[in-house]
Amino acid sequence: MMPTRRNFLSLAALTAAPVGLAGCGGFSQQQTSEPSGSQSNETLTFTTWGTDNELAALRKTIERFEATNSGATIELNAVPYEQMFTNIDAQLQSNTAPDIFRVPYYTFGSYAGQGQLLDLKPLLSDGFSDRFTPQAWAAVQNENSPFGVPHHTDTSAILYNKAMFDAAGITSVPTTLEEAWTWEELEQVALQLRESLPASKYPMAYNWQGNGVTRWLSWLFQADGRFLEEDLVTPAIDSDAGRAAVEFTSSFFNRDLVPQNDSVKSTTYASDIWYSETVAMTWAGAFLIPDAASTLDFEWGATYAPRNVRGGSDFGGNALVATAGTRTPELAASFLEFVTEEESMRDFCEAASLLPTRQDLVESGITFADRPELSEIFINQASVVQPSDSGQVASPNMSAIITVLKDQLEQAFVGGQSVEDTITGLSDGIAQATGG
Repeated sequence: MMPTRRNFLSLAALTAAPVGLAGCGGFSQQQTSEPSGSQSNETLTFTTWGTDNELAALRKTIERFEATNSGATIELNAVPYEQMFTNIDAQLQSNTAPDIFRVPYYTFGSYAGQGQLLDLKPLLSDGFSDRFTPQAWAAVQNENSPFGVPHHTDTSAILYNKAMFDAAGITSVPTTLEEAWTWEELEQVALQLRESLPASKYPMAYNWQGNGVTRWLSWLFQADGRFLEEDLVTPAIDSDAGRAAVEFTSSFFNRDLVPQNDSVKSTTYASDIWYSETVAMTWAGAFLIPDAASTLDFEWGATYAPRNVRGGSDFGGNALVATAGTRTPELAASFLEFVTEEESMRDFCEAASLLPTRQDLVESGITFADRPELSEIFINQASVVQPSDSGQVASPNMSAIITVLKDQLEQAFVGGQSVEDTITGLSDGIAQATGG
């Protein structure tokens, strides 16, 4: 059974960072190895998870690819998200992994770093990289070669309950990136909400649960900090920016601006806290929009995430990769190019309420099927991600770094750990994770 938007967010947050993704069982169609339309009679297996809208859009793309590449077949295997990781681990070990699979950017690096992915550099068309935003292209690099294609992205903006804002006297929100709240302005909004709300309700909730802890890095980036140096090995979080990010986000808990169950290791998700009207605002990705639009019975809107020294946001979403052992590398590369063409990406992102990684689609804009007026907010929010931000998250050691972030930030938020001890723990833990 495919996850709903809401359940998928929960699964994505809690599942442990994997070594890979794949699975079996699902849907099958036809395609060829040469984009020119020559006959091939080759088959590609493609494993993914997805909502109904995502899978429908992928099937449409596969049908078009096969129509222009007679003789080849794409077998689309759709599996529940929670099974992907254990499946791919076993399949990689037994050399039965699919030719192509979907992978979050924060786990891409572990695949590429272990030599499990196909180096696409000699197989992609000249100028292929020019399709993408710099931050998207940086997210699929390993040792200066692309080992995947950036299929889509997502990022977190603020969703807010209009009635709760109105009751607190907050009658306007930022409508452009330039107007995005500073940290100080966000603090004032939160304090104003705190004064207006009963003790059982809170100003906000942040979506850093489970593997969503990578979204905490947005605060670090907003402070113009890094967690890794350019070598992606040496820790960089022991800095004024690192201290500012830890101190500011820890204050959410000790000032009663978020509920205690909004911590990193909580099994309650920020979106569910907001759905229940326990908080006035939450950080959330665009992919939550269809579920919110269809299920919520209160009036809600969206605005931009805050800024400090600069804007910063999480680079979410997924890449598509080919396994190093594929028997049809040219066909795999051909399909990966096709699925990131303008029509294919537009259809997928508009249907699924996800953000494009193509520069031309970012510039021209897309229109979500649900709440289309929010499309521009999320596309603009994603534009503040810098290539150095997404490149760090694609580190081959990100899975181990995620564990460090979870442990140390949980202690900072609800365990009473000091800022200095947290920075020391983060720096030492990252060094151990990377060997730096």
